[in-house]
Amino acid sequence: MLVMAGLFAAAGCRREPPQTDEDSTKPLPAPSPRSKALEIDAEYATAALANDPDDPAIWVDPSDPARSLIIGTMKVAAPAGAIVVFGTDGQIRQVISGIDRPNNVDVEYGLQLSGRRVDIVVATERLQRQLRIFQIDPVERRLIELGRVPVLEGEPGEAGAPMGIGLYRRQTDNTVFAIVAPKTGPRDGYLWQYRLFETAPNRIGAKFVRRFGKFSATSVREENEIEAVAVDDALGYVYYADEGDGIHKWHADPDRPDADRELAHFGRTGFRGDREGIALYTLPDGTGYIVCTDQIDQDSEYHLYRREGTAANPHDHSEEIAVFRGGADATDGIEISSQPLGPGLPHGVLIAMNSAARNFLVFRWQDVAAAVTPALRANGDAREHGRAR
Repeated sequence: MLVMAGLFAAAGCRREPPQTDEDSTKPLPAPSPRSKALEIDAEYATAALANDPDDPAIWVDPSDPARSLIIGTMKVAAPAGAIVVFGTDGQIRQVISGIDRPNNVDVEYGLQLSGRRVDIVVATERLQRQLRIFQIDPVERRLIELGRVPVLEGEPGEAGAPMGIGLYRRQTDNTVFAIVAPKTGPRDGYLWQYRLFETAPNRIGAKFVRRFGKFSATSVREENEIEAVAVDDALGYVYYADEGDGIHKWHADPDRPDADRELAHFGRTGFRGDREGIALYTLPDGTGYIVCTDQIDQDSEYHLYRREGTAANPHDHSEEIAVFRGGADATDGIEISSQPLGPGLPHGVLIAMNSAARNFLVFRWQDVAAAVTPALRANGDAREHGRAR
């Protein structure tokens, strides 16, 4: 059952007139026929926003997972553009407005800052060509700004407009990196990687370290781009979705001897729309699932692959385990956590942007797991049965 817990903005919030998303002004594709994807019910929806959302991220509260946060973007120009913070009940806790066309957002844990480790949120601010960096206050559960960092400097036009963002914390030394995808880029070196560091007390800067990543450019179709970026901190890999071509895998550590080599290129068939949001469900033994959005009007689909690859090749993700859908319209960003987020979400969660209703749909991972035969693994109890229909 879809619990309509938040189809309306929180009481007392002033709603701005909806703004047009310039990415939606291009002609819509012809409706796709319904596939044989598995159907999953969302557990609930977040509160609706005044304008189109884009990308969600999840911060897990280490002391009380039920108090974790969902962080999303409202992708319009300032002053209406905003970062919005929800509780795990789907209700709005904080709105940071005046952000000039934020697209994607990500969370990382344990950045060294003034002699302590803090958790951070980083969003791309497309029209200002910079990153907006925030600290998470774990007591008040609010975001506090740490800095604004120019990126993609020297690039003309849309090649200098940041859209995608993925954060990576290197396990060997806890260095934190930001991997940024512009609106457009070359066939080689599409992604830009920066090291984040403290420039002054409680202020963050970024140092460029490399460009990497292959791109299909316009060889597949016009207006193809790379936006979705996901990083597997534990295993040290970065995945990104080339909208019209497939999913790419590289080493996330720029200092590896083979960091300039592509490890995998998969998910090249079976998609009916753009490859958009990408996220991982990770298990402690190194296994889990890679999930990529197939952006379809009214009912987007999600393709699942094995995180660990095959016994013969850990970079062979060619086998598609399942495809499912859950009623989200024209999904851009998704995010997944394999951590328990309180009694209602004991095995983790998948969150999907839902364009028409201007909110995010929240799926219990056990419902995703139970829809597949044999059932997917779930952190804590792989045999949990959910409410697939």
